[in-house]
Amino acid sequence: MSLDQGFINKLRVRICGLLIQNDEVLLAQIHSPITDKLVWMPPGGGLTFGEPMKDCLKREFKEETNLSVEVHELIHVNELLRKPYHAVECFFEVKKTGGDEKLGKDPELSWDRQLLHDLEWIPLNKLKEIEFAPSGLEEKLQHWDQRFKYPVF
Repeated sequence: MSLDQGFINKLRVRICGLLIQNDEVLLAQIHSPITDKLVWMPPGGGLTFGEPMKDCLKREFKEETNLSVEVHELIHVNELLRKPYHAVECFFEVKKTGGDEKLGKDPELSWDRQLLHDLEWIPLNKLKEIEFAPSGLEEKLQHWDQRFKYPVF
């Protein structure tokens, strides 16, 4: 099965984590199958049937960043609808509980087909200077101390 066959013409639910420390956010750089460009986004991935969202996020964060996290509040929901792609993305605040960050891999993809390219702490005030997705989350991150004043969706 090609990468596109795993993502196109089906609804995907993605669970992502927002790890903020010292006015920086931990972001993964991925090769987006949607734009065919490198973009920075919070670590996370696909929810599997029967898997609780918190368990999914803990698993995805460990796979992509080598960090263990505790999952907190839902901060943002993004609907990506760009035919033939359709995803609902849920972004939760997370707190680090262990590990040292290092770029991981997606176990569902072979080494030559990995989407993950880099992992970096990005200052919140520099988000406008990078290719960041989803764009609707940018303002909340830049005003992190006021995140609960914004609507989730």
